[in-house]
Amino acid sequence: MTAKTNFKMIPGQDELDRMERDLRFHPALNEHPRKLTLEQIAKFNREGYIRGVRIFGDAEINEIRGYFDRLLAKTLAAGGDSYSISTAHAKYGRVYDLLTDRRIVDCVKDLLGEDVVAWGSHFFCKMPHDGKAVAWHQDASYWPLTPSKAATVWLAIDDADVENACMRFIAGSHHVGHLTYRPSNSAEHNVLNQTIENAEQYGEAVDDILKAGEVSIHSDLLLHGSAANDSDRRRCGLTLRYCAAEVRAAMDWNQKGVIVSGSDPTGHWANRPRPEND
Repeated sequence: MTAKTNFKMIPGQDELDRMERDLRFHPALNEHPRKLTLEQIAKFNREGYIRGVRIFGDAEINEIRGYFDRLLAKTLAAGGDSYSISTAHAKYGRVYDLLTDRRIVDCVKDLLGEDVVAWGSHFFCKMPHDGKAVAWHQDASYWPLTPSKAATVWLAIDDADVENACMRFIAGSHHVGHLTYRPSNSAEHNVLNQTIENAEQYGEAVDDILKAGEVSIHSDLLLHGSAANDSDRRRCGLTLRYCAAEVRAAMDWNQKGVIVSGSDPTGHWANRPRPEND
């Protein structure tokens, strides 16, 4: 099941649309979680997300924020922007360390199972008054993965609240399947290039308010987005992407993968090493 579109804005969109993908929500089945609670797992299955999970204390997140500040300065100096730092674990050892951090991986294992691959890392940094929104979308629309056993951990580098445009979820929308989207146009100032119209019809909009050092975790089928940051404060989050090792990736996305728990018996995922550059 794939969304039907008539545009060619996304590299590889034709190939993605031709893929036969299992885009159904597969609930977490875990009666003995090690990190999360049974209540959190039930919430993830019911509403498609959990939030407010503390991973890093103040000293650690302050150090991580300092690292990002330096990385952002280098990126801007090289002509990039605050959204340019993508697949960062393939380039920067410090990001690789965050992606493979046991405290985060243990949370993901409770939802996806013992064999887990980490494959994505992207800083979404909204500068003060940058004017860019993230339209309602489903992550699965962008990913050549099947079956849909994938989740995003959103690590708050800065405090994220309504004032500085925290992420928002449509609770329970992961149960409605893969939705048809339309291309965004330049006048919308959308960070991404897809929009799902009238998202609120699929559930209640919930603000993903996080303190720096906390994470939320959401299903790849959950509708989510965020408004433009009109405040005087920055809002940076690091998205870390995971899937069950049984998931197959097309378009060479398996080359991004790192085995962070258990094994990958078929050797599908590249299990790339830590980069030397921090």
